[in-house]
Amino acid sequence: MVDLMNLSDQVDKDFAIARRRAWMRALGSRFSSRSGSGTLLPFEETRRALGAAGGLRLGRQTVELSRMVGSVGQHDRFDAAFMPLRRASPERWKRVDRAFRKGLDLQPVSIYALDGDYFVEDGHNRVSVARFHGAEWIDAEVTAFRRSLRVELCTILDANFREHSGLLKNPFAPFSAPGSEAENAVFVVF
Repeated sequence: MVDLMNLSDQVDKDFAIARRRAWMRALGSRFSSRSGSGTLLPFEETRRALGAAGGLRLGRQTVELSRMVGSVGQHDRFDAAFMPLRRASPERWKRVDRAFRKGLDLQPVSIYALDGDYFVEDGHNRVSVARFHGAEWIDAEVTAFRRSLRVELCTILDANFREHSGLLKNPFAPFSAPGSEAENAVFVVF
């Protein structure tokens, strides 16, 4: 690809295109049946909902950009595809884009891994610029969080109960129907 404009103009154009992509995606979601805010998932809310704990440092890894779904503290500055929203800093984004276009090595981003997805702690603009340019992988310092054993056990027990009770076939079946499998179910309370 040959760029026919100077680097500064190209970086300005890239940011304008990225913002337009975010705006078009938001407009499209308003007119479609898709629900949701269109922004990144907030890590703390997701962690609490899953009962995740830990924080085991796994070190540097190369990870898929498509698995980046959320943010630690900046979920409202980028859309779900990591394109910059109004609250994103144009200067920071353009500085990273300039370095990317020059072919400079960018430091790894810092991410949290949770249930197979990634949440960006540091490096939101590096992820955004990489996705803008169509990159599929990025170097990252990874810290893993796991759902608590209690939440995983409850999920397994619930799925097992639904499978063996017949609730998957008819979720509205009464629990106390005589002769039903649900009548013989054992409930575990923590």
